[in-house]
Amino acid sequence: MSDTDRKLSALAELVNHCLTSLGSDDFAGQLIAGLRQFVSIEDATVLYYARDDLPTVVYRENPDARGRESMERFVAGAFLLDPFYQSARNDRRFGLFRLQELAPERFRDSEYYRSWFSNCGFSDECGYVIEVGRDSFVNVALGRLGRRRFSDAQVSTLRSIRPAVDALCQQHWRRASGSGEGLRRQLHLALDDFGSSLLTERETQVISLVLHGHSTKSVAERLGISVETVKLHRKHAYAKLEVRSQAELFYLFLDSLMSARNYEGGDTLIPYLQKPPRRTPAETG
Repeated sequence: MSDTDRKLSALAELVNHCLTSLGSDDFAGQLIAGLRQFVSIEDATVLYYARDDLPTVVYRENPDARGRESMERFVAGAFLLDPFYQSARNDRRFGLFRLQELAPERFRDSEYYRSWFSNCGFSDECGYVIEVGRDSFVNVALGRLGRRRFSDAQVSTLRSIRPAVDALCQQHWRRASGSGEGLRRQLHLALDDFGSSLLTERETQVISLVLHGHSTKSVAERLGISVETVKLHRKHAYAKLEVRSQAELFYLFLDSLMSARNYEGGDTLIPYLQKPPRRTPAETG
């Protein structure tokens, strides 16, 4: 069988299995199984973003305890910093992408990358970002582990079958709808306002870009200021927030976000920093 015949056979199998599982909980698993007929995939996750709702994990492959904890943080708010999510939500850009096509310069040095991708064990990721309805989209994330990476030929193959993958996902999710609670919109407001109660407007802008994984140079270019000015704003912001590194900043943001209840606007640090200190066993005794 020629390579072309093999790919046509794999495509027919993908479409057949997905069509028979449309509207069922098996759809995402059948989709991933079909994609594995084309490319070796060692890890996969399918995330559904319904309008303004939080992401729903519709498919996840046997995560260990560390992976489950990472996913909980991702769904709770870390997804706001994900380049694939930002591609769909901010840029309205859909298709099959490699991580490096979407991520800012030196993204692999960011705390988000270390906390999410490193915990997942990914050495490389590519994925489909598919619009499936008004303000709704799906991210089919495909990962390689160890030192393995997706080759250009493999990415080209996945990109060539995108029309079929898009059509199948749109058919499956076309009737799905979110709860309409606008939780995702609220989290975006929380990210925009993070630290604003303690920082100047420029310091808040710098911190937001740092959280998104931008390097000092990239922040300077986006804000139209010098690298040295960026460093100064970041130094002042870290001092006011009482953090010493990007890692501490990242977890302060997530902790304040995850502790917020019935968020109605403003800086999540205000209620977070007003929490009473936890009492020790000796004090409670």
